[in-house]
Amino acid sequence: MPGPDRYEQFTRLLLEHEPEILRAVMVFVPERADARDIVQETAVALWKQFDQYDATRPFANWAIGYARIQVRRFLRSGARRSVLTERAAELIEEAQDERAAMNERRDAALRECLERLPEQSRGIITGYYFDEQTVEGLARQHGRSVEAIYKTLQRLRAALLDCINAKLTPA
Repeated sequence: MPGPDRYEQFTRLLLEHEPEILRAVMVFVPERADARDIVQETAVALWKQFDQYDATRPFANWAIGYARIQVRRFLRSGARRSVLTERAAELIEEAQDERAAMNERRDAALRECLERLPEQSRGIITGYYFDEQTVEGLARQHGRSVEAIYKTLQRLRAALLDCINAKLTPA
């Protein structure tokens, strides 16, 4: 059984991602009371398997996978009137998986496109979007006017979008 540190880690992860897990369940089971019951059952199953959780993988994805199993059990049980059939639930799961895969491809393309930018341009983008620097701060840092930084950001966003689209478009 996991030790106190693992219990704390599990509790933090579960509390952080519980709203996301609940939303995923409510796609299939829109009745909030039923969805909350399913999330509780999911939490019990997650705790029992937490020693097998790979911390290098996103917790939410792992937890939602278990939640889907609980949703299928709920839909099969017929204990409550369900709105979706099991097949409809499977189709929604497939669509969610496809969307997640597309987001991963888009993120990978963005990383590649960022790496291709000249160092100064990458510094402006990362400063603004990742380090949350102000445009005024970036202008001082790069010895440029505020207007020049705004225009540079606009050009870089367009260039990144074109680069990402080119990477995602089949040849």
